Amino acid sequence: MNEDKKGNAAHRLTMEGREKLTISGVEDVISFDEHEILLDTLEGTLLLRGEGLHINKLSVESGELQIEGLIDTLEYSDSAPSRPGLLSRIFG
Repeated sequence: MNEDKKGNAAHRLTMEGREKLTISGVEDVISFDEHEILLDTLEGTLLLRGEGLHINKLSVESGELQIEGLIDTLEYSDSAPSRPGLLSRIFG
């Protein structure tokens, strides 16, 4: 398994059609609803847009996230999130 210098799993996207997406290297879930999911990853902020989006699996230990729904957009940004994420609010 590829790891970064901090020992975290490398950032990776595995997409099955447009309906299922597995992401590794997730550091935080900033926000989510059925149309948009905003994540902080090892490679920057990732915005997912679509219809009927829902998180099936979230592993805090491994930084892996599974999403299902119709995915329209994957967009990266290097800007930091402006509000605390879900994991920060739960474990912070």
